[in-house]
Amino acid sequence: MNGTLSLSNIFNPANARTLAAPLFIVLVLAMLVLPLPPFALDMLFTFNIALSIMVLLVSLSTKKALDFAAFPTVLLLSTLLRLSLNVASTRVVLLHGHTGPDAAGKVIEAFGHFLVGGNYTVGIIVFVILVVINFVVITKGAGRIAEVSARFTLDAMPGKQMAIDADLNAGLIDENEARRRRAEIAQESDFYGSMDGASKFVRGDAIAGILILLINIVGGLVIGLLQHDLSLADAASNYTLLAIGDGLVAQIPALVISIAAGAIVSRVSTEEDIAGQMLSNVFSKTQALYITAGILGLMGMIPGMPNFAFLLLAGGLAWLAWRRSHQPQQAEAEVEAPPVAAVESQEATWEDVAPIDTLGLEVGYRLIPLVDHSADGELVRRIKGIRKKFAREIGFLPPAVHIRDNLEINPNSYRITLKGVEIGSGEVRTGQFLAIDPGNVVTALPGIATQDPAFGLPAVWIDAELRDQAQAMGYTVVDPGTVVATHLNHLVTLHAAELLGRQETQALLDHLGKSAPKLVEDLVPKMLSLSVVQKVLQNLLVEGVAIRDMRTIIDTLLEHGGRVQDPSELTSLVRVALGRSIVQQIYGPSSELPVIALDHNLERLLLQTLQAGHDGAGMEPGLADTLLERTQASAQRQEALGHPAVLLTPAVLRPLLARFLRRTVPQLKVLSHAEVPEGKQIKVTSLVGGAA
Repeated sequence: MNGTLSLSNIFNPANARTLAAPLFIVLVLAMLVLPLPPFALDMLFTFNIALSIMVLLVSLSTKKALDFAAFPTVLLLSTLLRLSLNVASTRVVLLHGHTGPDAAGKVIEAFGHFLVGGNYTVGIIVFVILVVINFVVITKGAGRIAEVSARFTLDAMPGKQMAIDADLNAGLIDENEARRRRAEIAQESDFYGSMDGASKFVRGDAIAGILILLINIVGGLVIGLLQHDLSLADAASNYTLLAIGDGLVAQIPALVISIAAGAIVSRVSTEEDIAGQMLSNVFSKTQALYITAGILGLMGMIPGMPNFAFLLLAGGLAWLAWRRSHQPQQAEAEVEAPPVAAVESQEATWEDVAPIDTLGLEVGYRLIPLVDHSADGELVRRIKGIRKKFAREIGFLPPAVHIRDNLEINPNSYRITLKGVEIGSGEVRTGQFLAIDPGNVVTALPGIATQDPAFGLPAVWIDAELRDQAQAMGYTVVDPGTVVATHLNHLVTLHAAELLGRQETQALLDHLGKSAPKLVEDLVPKMLSLSVVQKVLQNLLVEGVAIRDMRTIIDTLLEHGGRVQDPSELTSLVRVALGRSIVQQIYGPSSELPVIALDHNLERLLLQTLQAGHDGAGMEPGLADTLLERTQASAQRQEALGHPAVLLTPAVLRPLLARFLRRTVPQLKVLSHAEVPEGKQIKVTSLVGGAA
């Protein structure tokens, strides 16, 4: 019973693939120690040639190096197969070479007679030329390219990782896509590193081929003369032709594999395979074709030259150039302003009143391909990702972004509007990449200097061929669609409170009502109106507090809504209930909270101001200036130390200081003592109003 199960497992197709590699290694080792008949050698040499041709064809059809990620392993196994065949054929040549040129099989005989005409002097020369081409030219060049590619790929990994993190934080990709891209970067680095080492196998194989040829010739002559009493001419003829045939039948597949390795590492990743790249790059320039045809035509008119060959090729190139120049070419789309329609004499209606879009994105005509649905514009997909990310992190679904072209703005510009008012704008260049300096780059790049429109960081617009170099130098490199999407994501998050209207609030409550209907019914409209709930949620969003935990918010409003109706007071109570999530949003899981605190004297003055009925606007000018100056300095010191800028105040002062400092020190978060959860240790690192 167990034996049957074992056999069924072995012959299971899924397990057969797993056993293929170990069986291959066992067979190769068997060829090293066991004698093979000539027929088996013929089959294995033919398989080796077929394998090399398949590898070459697959490498030429790849669009990027990772499409053939198994190539280094294939290179190792094919080299091992050739060397084991050389050992097996050497054994047969030395044992039975005295019987004639077919002693080692028909394949070696064919290569010894047909390819070199039976002349072993010509065969040796051809063999040496093949080895020189393989060893000195192809393998050495491919190895150097793989070495440089591995170095640049490794240097570019930090920049690529930062670009992935930027896309993930901007909501352009999800965690699965980010994980896939990180794995692809690691695979790319491993691939070029493996190719750098695998090229040494081919180089060693070429050296081994020369040594095996010499061993076969010298050993064959010694065996033929001393053991089989052959004449020097017969021994040289038999063993030299067999050795040359054996060497050629191994070196030609090795040369094909080396060409495949060079094609893999030397290609530039595009959406075309290698053949498509060559045709589109070499034969697409009609001017170059005309000039080449003219030069060949002049050379073909020189007496003594092979006129027919030169003139025939010149005519062919001229015809190809003429065909290329008369093919319809796709011109750049020029968007013209639509003609102004004639004003018809009809009465105005309510249909003429167009509603204003809550969120809008206006693009110049050169950016239309980024948002064109028919052309699968990537920016449209990224905006959908931004809305999903916003809904997950902030807690409600923002309005849809209405995209339209605007012929009145710069062709490369875009504008982001909120309720018809511009809240952000920028300029991007299609076909180029924005290299952003995160602050640690020391080497400048050639390009158009600018600033990242989202965060104002110094940046440079660079050409596509400088992308890998910029990433290796530490720049964060993003495409034009990512620039616009990141800017939009930043502004949407910044204006989250304005995006939460009554309609969105009602939709949020309806969504919560599906899982907790009684909770929502008891709150709105029995205890609080929809406008009060909306104002509380907006107050939280203004201070950067996510409203994902709607159950806690509703529970707190139900608990206090019977006696408190003021949205500001309700907001403070909700903040206390959300204290744990607020602190975690700022500090993460850290148990120690480095904060800025108020000097005792300054705190006493602010309490007196509050008791006198003044808010931040009615504060004494001298006190207000001192508060702003000292708070800003303390916030900068906190950020320089790597800590978040957080001001810890008494609960009664928190709303006043949050409103007063919001515009001047936007990066500062104001917490009250009541919002700090138990188990957190407070560490005062700076005092506002005390010694600087």
